[in-house]
Amino acid sequence: MTDLSEKIVLITGAGGGFGLHMTRQFRDAGCLLVLTDISDLALRPAIEDAGDALLASVTADLATEEGCGVIAGTCTAKGIQPDVLVNNAGIGFGGRLDHVPREKWEMLMQLNLLAPMRLCNLFLPAMIERGSGHIVNISSLAGWVGSPGLSSYCASKFGLRGFGESLAVDLEDTGVQLSNVYPCFSRTPILDSPQFGFEERREVPEHLISEPADVVREIIKGIRKNRLHIFPDKHSRRIHYLKRYMPWAISLLNRRMQRDSIAAGQE
Repeated sequence: MTDLSEKIVLITGAGGGFGLHMTRQFRDAGCLLVLTDISDLALRPAIEDAGDALLASVTADLATEEGCGVIAGTCTAKGIQPDVLVNNAGIGFGGRLDHVPREKWEMLMQLNLLAPMRLCNLFLPAMIERGSGHIVNISSLAGWVGSPGLSSYCASKFGLRGFGESLAVDLEDTGVQLSNVYPCFSRTPILDSPQFGFEERREVPEHLISEPADVVREIIKGIRKNRLHIFPDKHSRRIHYLKRYMPWAISLLNRRMQRDSIAAGQE
């Protein structure tokens, strides 16, 4: 079990949909917080929510190597060693790969996949040295199931899942834990991500959308139990089991999802 009381938690993307709820719930769990996001404006609500639990806040562009270095440098300068690193920052968009501008999907890969790898590379040695720590990678159900119009997003989340699974094996007997998290659709700003090349606007059907506070609550439960794979909502659990035991049904599900998302976009 991972005891979170008085642990230092570094949350990337702290001003986003999951990030704000992570800030509140880790604060309520008795954690001390290091928060980062791409701008002061994005960070402001999280800083206000953190209150006295805030140790540091850092504005940095994690889609760059320099941005990751800024976070590590700030922690070093302040004498902060995170006990829990939550790789939460990420972006998404819809569209077939050849319809999406190259700079868009390259930036997505930098932020969704390379940033967690870079931050692990920067913070992991100290965790291993002291024999404790926890890495939390916010992947996605899109890291288990390939979905139409999400090829670059799925590539980043499949990659993050594989990175986490392999790193967890490498960390056996070090005292450092790792958790990969696979939420389905949740009521966060990523639902309003840009779309490229679609003839009709597509929206996620309401019945598939979970509440981020509930998702974060399940994530923290999974962290406490040192679970490698965390499926934090009923839709992610159901589709995971479908992929595992009835993989032939995924293509049927994808076709239904396309119909439902087009219909929802026309409402």
